[in-house]
Amino acid sequence: MSLCIYNTLSRALEPLSPLESGHVRMYVCGMTVYDLCHLGHARSMVAFDVVQRWLKASGLRVTYVRNVTDIDDKIIKRALDNGETIRALTDRMVAALHQDADALGIERPTFEPRATEFVPQMLSLIGRLEHQGLAYQASNGDVNFAVRKFPGYGKLSGKSLDELRAGERVAVPDGKDDPLDFVLWKTAKPSEPMDAQWDSVYGKGRPGWHIECSAMCGQLLGESFDIHGGGADLQFPHHENEIAQSEGASGKPLASLWMHNGFVTRDNEKMSKSLGNFFTIRDILARFDAESTRFFIIRAHYRSALNHSDAHLEDARNSLKRLYTALSLVAPVPVSIDWTQPFAARFKAAMDEDFGTPEAVAVLFDLASEVNKTGSGELAGLLKALGGCLGLLQGEPKLFLQAGARLDETRISALIGQRADAKKARNFAEADRIRNELLAQGIVLKDSPSGTDWEAAQ
Repeated sequence: MSLCIYNTLSRALEPLSPLESGHVRMYVCGMTVYDLCHLGHARSMVAFDVVQRWLKASGLRVTYVRNVTDIDDKIIKRALDNGETIRALTDRMVAALHQDADALGIERPTFEPRATEFVPQMLSLIGRLEHQGLAYQASNGDVNFAVRKFPGYGKLSGKSLDELRAGERVAVPDGKDDPLDFVLWKTAKPSEPMDAQWDSVYGKGRPGWHIECSAMCGQLLGESFDIHGGGADLQFPHHENEIAQSEGASGKPLASLWMHNGFVTRDNEKMSKSLGNFFTIRDILARFDAESTRFFIIRAHYRSALNHSDAHLEDARNSLKRLYTALSLVAPVPVSIDWTQPFAARFKAAMDEDFGTPEAVAVLFDLASEVNKTGSGELAGLLKALGGCLGLLQGEPKLFLQAGARLDETRISALIGQRADAKKARNFAEADRIRNELLAQGIVLKDSPSGTDWEAAQ
């Protein structure tokens, strides 16, 4: 069976057929870095980390791009409120993003472009759209995309122009020719800091959100590529607008397959700040270990809603203990996966049907039961190897099983000392490993000229 993926654009399962044989190019919309990452970000990062891991396990070369949005209204407001530069804020938040992602075992993408590094490419793309009559400069200086001039607008979200018109306001806002038009270039406002402004033929300003992704994916992956992904909340308007911009400029399909991960809920209510049920990754890691959190995300299918609760996370940890218990009782013998082996074949069949992690996880439990029955080191090795395809079961079993208690202050101090020694020896990989180990236990380090302090994540 070939790998099939649910394509949001066609609303059907489709076989993956890379545009370049043996090489998959994938773009996933990343974070807007004005605050710490939350559980919704973790869900998306883990989901597409599993995707790229499985593509590689399937023998494919993967170029994976996950962008960072480091300029927008929220970032400008937060920097002004904090009394810091935009760059200082975004650098700090990107560092925090990496710490959280590393703790969850999320592999770094091939490229992680920052929007502010691609402004010339954005302006070039806007110029192409203007030349083709799809963009215009409004009376207020903004440059807008003319939605009604792009045939097929709404094909990803399934929204027709008639449906969208039903929500129009009577007055056309912000100098737009049409309420449906969206901004490509925002003219600078007197209240905005200088580091939020770029020179252009349209005057000083900054890019709109949607054009950022079109420019970055086009520059790094080409005008057409294989997979475009992101959260379900991005399907409209962000991804719809990306299609309009990119395809309007190139005349080519932007992506062959569109993938969207489901929402995160809290006790079956959509998670949001306004409802007070909003949790950062660090909130979660303060109470639960990182691998159990990853397992909690993975054992639900990426397209389904993920209902977060402490009870579900505790159940995930107890379930993961069962797998680690099998590996603690029977030493794994390193194996190369034989995909014709019955357990491996079932695992592959599950993953090849739209990354079916619930079924793949069920195979791991069946395999663990067989390990317990037979005491086979080869089967234990297969369990570990298949777990590795999901970014699981690569730790020391006994350490995982003994890690129920929180780190005490003596152990924390010892690890901080070891990290300081590693930094002095310029062994930065070890220093980062120790930081991530502590973060996975909910301990956040704070470096300063006088030394390193710590606090439990709140």
